[in-house]
Amino acid sequence: MRAVGSADVVVVGAGLAGLACALDLAAAGRQVRLLEASDGVGGRMRTDLVDGFRLDRGFQVFNTAYPQVRRRLDVRALRLHRFTPGFVLTGSHGRFRFVDPLRRPDLAADLLPGRMLPPRDVVALGVLGARDRLLPASLLRGGRDVSTVAALRGAGVSLQTVDGVLRPFLAGIFLEDTLTTSSRVFHFYWRSMMRGSLTLPEAGIGAVPAQLAAQLPPGTLELEARVAGVGEDGVQLEGGREIGARCVVVATDPRTAGALLPGLPVPALRAVTTFYHAAERSPRAEPMLLVDSDRRLLNSVVLSEVVPGCAPPGLSLVSTSVLGTGADEGAVRARLGELYGCDTSGWRSLAAYRIPGALPAMPAPHPLSRSSRWAPGRYVCGDHRATGSVQGALASGARAAREVLADLASASGG
Repeated sequence: MRAVGSADVVVVGAGLAGLACALDLAAAGRQVRLLEASDGVGGRMRTDLVDGFRLDRGFQVFNTAYPQVRRRLDVRALRLHRFTPGFVLTGSHGRFRFVDPLRRPDLAADLLPGRMLPPRDVVALGVLGARDRLLPASLLRGGRDVSTVAALRGAGVSLQTVDGVLRPFLAGIFLEDTLTTSSRVFHFYWRSMMRGSLTLPEAGIGAVPAQLAAQLPPGTLELEARVAGVGEDGVQLEGGREIGARCVVVATDPRTAGALLPGLPVPALRAVTTFYHAAERSPRAEPMLLVDSDRRLLNSVVLSEVVPGCAPPGLSLVSTSVLGTGADEGAVRARLGELYGCDTSGWRSLAAYRIPGALPAMPAPHPLSRSSRWAPGRYVCGDHRATGSVQGALASGARAAREVLADLASASGG
């Protein structure tokens, strides 16, 4: 490949993994080119402005407990707004609050034995929460990995509580409702929720990758630069331009990565649709997730109760997510009327984000981290190489940078 311009490392994709990788390589003194096919950084973590509303591209939350978040981001500058820790479970069997009793004891009455959960399940979930909150994270990586449903049953949680309470909630996290997701992944998420706060930046989730991109050395990032192929000496962009590089890191979504690195295993992907509606008044004056116990929807939240500035004055913004990409907006709005107990016929549809590759499938057994090395001088990173999370994406990018630096040093005898 005849190169026009060159670098030590080309990183393909400016999502969180690519940004983390490029930042660490640049900090180590390497010449880096970060190429992004779209018109902005962030991958799936982007925020759009529509009629004065700030809409994240799909429902997003930002967990403050992640180690990579604490290492890389100025959290205070993001001006985070918190969700109430827990969720409201509502549907044909009534309405209950499932909250963290240590942080919101004032809202925990439904967790009293016999109200929402059988007494044994209250104890079992308390022990499970304490274990995941307090024990070292290294224990999550050890032991036998089974499905989430098997792990919950093994912890003493009844099938009644698994199916009636936890399955509807966890379906919104895993984007699958069979709970075949790895128990290691479940414990990772559960621990993060126990130890951190679920929040949103005041300017939308896109503020997270934007803050990372602002730390890049000038000239590192190139937008609207779609890579068509990876060759022996670098990459070729659509239009024929070529950039030479000793190493190439593919930090794209898994399907694109599989096309650029033939033979790379591509995981199954979970699909979701997020609908945004504008309402003249808030259907629920609380920054708390609403979960559909009948599993017709995944969840819904009045985002303007979480971040008041995400909607114009006098209006409310409602976000609702549904498994798959085929949901009908009218049917979703009708179901929201049942769940919120109000007339939703006048709600205005703002957008529907149908995301076929929102999250990698993570069935057991699932490693919490995998090497980025694919072939000599070729690397791959992203949440599909770790866990489908902000932490997973950032940690995978950091691991790729470490492995690239080690290989470059070895090749030069340093």
